[in-house]
Parts: sequence; C-alpha cells; structure tokens
Amino acid sequence: MPKLKTHRGAAKRFTLTGTGRVKRAKAFSNHILSTKSPKRKRNLRRSALADKTNEAALKKLLPYL
Repeated sequence: MPKLKTHRGAAKRFTLTGTGRVKRAKAFSNHILSTKSPKRKRNLRRSALADKTNEAALKKLLPYL
C-alpha cells in the first residue's frame, strides 16, 4: 500500500499533544485590533484544543504526527 500524504495546510495549523489531542491557534487576532480589549487580545495569543467532534477528521489529515 502506498504511503499516506500529510495535508500540508493542516500540518501548518495543527499539532498533536502528548495525550493525542489536537492543538490549534485561536482566530480573530489578525486585524481590527483597535476595538478589542487588551485582555481579549492576550487571551487570543494562547493556544486551544480542537473540538472532540473534529478530532478524527484532523487526525486523518495528519497521519504521521
């Protein structure tokens, strides 16, 4: 059977944690920042975990992580 290909767009956006969850960056932190409070912008810098319902699909895109 041939090797599976990694989805390169997903590989740039997601990583796997040690326990197998999918880690992602938060959205809404690129532009129109003047209307957002410093606290909100600070919290957007933190990483988050992908939802459980999307995990199986994301792991299929990232077979070798």
